[in-house]
Amino acid sequence: MRKENRAAAGAAAWQVIQNTEGNISVWQRAGAVPRMMWAKVRGRYPEMGATKMLGMIVLTLYIVSPIDFIPELFVPLLGLTDDVGAAVWLTTMLLGESERFLRKERDERAQQAFSQANAGWQGAPGQGAPGQGQAAQGPGAQGSDVPPQGAAAPGRAAQRPETGKAPR
Repeated sequence: MRKENRAAAGAAAWQVIQNTEGNISVWQRAGAVPRMMWAKVRGRYPEMGATKMLGMIVLTLYIVSPIDFIPELFVPLLGLTDDVGAAVWLTTMLLGESERFLRKERDERAQQAFSQANAGWQGAPGQGAPGQGQAAQGPGAQGSDVPPQGAAAPGRAAQRPETGKAPR
């Protein structure tokens, strides 16, 4: 790998680790990896493709496997370099994907909390829209002193709303 390519790969990995876009720490992302994998296996995280998950598994097996493309026994420095490159690639993939997973989890929790709060608000007596547990309020409402528009006040004839005149 050329020196410029190594520098670019290192900068990209550092960008993922630093997470300049949000406030999700590296430790939160690392802790979310098992949940993310389990959610993918159970079908609750379809955003991560099967090929990406397979790539993560293959990279993990490559790193822990004693079999290498470039064995450390024959070319020690170069043999270690391919393992480090695979580890950086895997770490970058895992941390980037786990950040997306955490954002999805956060959005789902917010949506669920909003739905629960909205359902509780609509079902509460005296709140919500008319016909949803709340008595109508305003002109013409039951118990209101103001008659509905077009209705006659006690002792007066009803008026047509568009003209303001009494009907014939």
